[in-house]
Amino acid sequence: MQTIEINNAWFRGAVSIETNENGLQPWRLPHDQLRLFASKLVEKAGEAAGVRLAFLTDSTSVELHVASTDQDRQFDIVIDDEYIGTKTLLAGDDLCLFSNLPGSMKRVDLYFPQYAVVTVKSLKIDVGATAELAPSNQPRWVTYGSSITQCTTAESPAHTWPAIVARHRSWDLTCLGFAGQCHLEPMVARVIRDLPADVISLCLGINVMGGNSLNIRTFRSAIFGMVSIIREKHLYTPIYLFSPIYCPHRETDDNVVGMNLVTMRKEIQEAVNILTSYGDSNLTYVDGLEIMGEAFVDHLPDQLHPNAEGYKIMANHVLGKLKDRRM
Repeated sequence: MQTIEINNAWFRGAVSIETNENGLQPWRLPHDQLRLFASKLVEKAGEAAGVRLAFLTDSTSVELHVASTDQDRQFDIVIDDEYIGTKTLLAGDDLCLFSNLPGSMKRVDLYFPQYAVVTVKSLKIDVGATAELAPSNQPRWVTYGSSITQCTTAESPAHTWPAIVARHRSWDLTCLGFAGQCHLEPMVARVIRDLPADVISLCLGINVMGGNSLNIRTFRSAIFGMVSIIREKHLYTPIYLFSPIYCPHRETDDNVVGMNLVTMRKEIQEAVNILTSYGDSNLTYVDGLEIMGEAFVDHLPDQLHPNAEGYKIMANHVLGKLKDRRM
């Protein structure tokens, strides 16, 4: 096989790419500014949720060479927005081969594991085949949230709910789902502000509830601040604010700062009402109970996170809420 020279532009869904001694590592935060973010957030930002290599090729085989780690990792191949298959690299392995692909020119997306760090050493294709950077002609979608957006328990990287929605709509996904770390930080708002985006969605509340990080005085203000920072560069971009999905033990039981999910949903909806009353006509509230409500509690094995089938249900419901965007 022949090695294809790739650069940062071949990565989709990453905020930045670090070049290190092992190769190219995607980050979901600016890797040269990591000290501006909480250490636990940085840890999650190194995990490659939604990140993929995107290219056009007529090769019947694609080999991805990555730095080995001490955990098993899944990689998915998607061709022209259709999921084709999954390869699992066992701990210590570093070669991922996809073969028996169509010999015609096609768009290939190699999805990285949503729960692990990936450093790309090389990309190889058949001798005599060609490969080139995929065009950047898809609507760009940035979605922010918690572990329920990072989806570590999804069936595979291309089966997280954001990935399913993005493939269905042919959108260019940037997933800023950070397990345990969705606390509406101003610096994360600045990251979203500075990213190109045709659609933005913010799934807010569940980490704030679990971490007791904002109370009734500060939660709505933090929403105002996050949206306002994003609006500095996205004046008319549609922004969807999602409230938490159903979580039985947090619906009405207050946390230590007096917040519960019923209250949070009201606060998020009221924040949207106030911002729209001041002229933001491109802001929409989405009730998390319409994405996954009590009727789907059997798909919440730990009473908090959806299982693999639950994420597919979420994707189907989210598709009904986000308006299509064509470039």
